[in-house]
Amino acid sequence: MNLLKKFSRKLEFLMFRIFFARKMLFCGAQAFIQAPNRIDGLEFVSLGYASVIQRGSWLYCQSIDKNVPNLTIGARCVLGFNNHIAAVREVIIEDDVLTANNVYISDNFHDYREIDVPIIEQPILYKGAVRIGRGTWLGENTCVIGVTIGRNCVIGANTVVTRDVPDYSVVVGAPGRVIRQYDHQQKRWVDK
Repeated sequence: MNLLKKFSRKLEFLMFRIFFARKMLFCGAQAFIQAPNRIDGLEFVSLGYASVIQRGSWLYCQSIDKNVPNLTIGARCVLGFNNHIAAVREVIIEDDVLTANNVYISDNFHDYREIDVPIIEQPILYKGAVRIGRGTWLGENTCVIGVTIGRNCVIGANTVVTRDVPDYSVVVGAPGRVIRQYDHQQKRWVDK
């Protein structure tokens, strides 16, 4: 890496620590959000030790009711470019989670039932808390909406996860379905 790139990266890290990290609910040592596109509700966001969120991401953590929202990202996570994470109540990403680019994670959705009202003017509705288990990998363009994903799971590219996923599972498709799971008795991965 040339000297100019090293300087630019260090300057970007310093600017994050000065302008963003101090306003966050918690920001661990060596944690960094690189050139975010947008952050709403920074005071409700926690970012664990040495976690990195790549360029162009949007973190949205705002209340839609009397509940205090919570967006927690654990330690040593690496979230790809242009990720969008929205929490109106609770999104928790545990330690060592890895995401590809363009991943969408949300605990909510827009109402659509009033046919004479544009969707943009309809309320945001809470679907359910999101928890992504330790060591999980989310592939490119994955959508996770109001569910729990277990530990050490692989969520394939372009998967839409709308149901809870057990630990040690491989999920693909829209809607997502488990196609492989680790069997602890056989001590191997088995097709479902």
